[in-house]
Amino acid sequence: MQKIEQFLDAKNIRVTAMRLLIYKFLSEKQVAVTLSDIESVFEKADRTTLYRTIKTFEEKAIVHKIDDGTGNTKYALCEQGCNCEIETDLHLHFHCNNCNETICLRDNKIPEIKVPNGFVSENVNLVVKGICDKCNGE
Repeated sequence: MQKIEQFLDAKNIRVTAMRLLIYKFLSEKQVAVTLSDIESVFEKADRTTLYRTIKTFEEKAIVHKIDDGTGNTKYALCEQGCNCEIETDLHLHFHCNNCNETICLRDNKIPEIKVPNGFVSENVNLVVKGICDKCNGE
């Protein structure tokens, strides 16, 4: 937990027990999670505290938000050194139509997308949908 404390402190985030627990929970996940997933693990925690923690983590580029088309926003930890910049940090996500899990494909970066003059890109989200390796039996 001391490494997590140092990491949060370096990101100018006040270290609290709940922030440590949520970060640890996210770091142990191989898939993106919803706020409801977090709430179900921390049932006794105040819902507002959980939401504010995720928002703080998002603002400080600790987690990134994923819209996988399911209607439920999901969150996953960013890679080390990520600033969630369109030009350098965006990667593909894979959503399994069978188990409904969304996985970051960090080795597959989204190529630079040029938009017409006068347009300003604020977010890029590329989700591949199909059957994951676990559901496919491979």
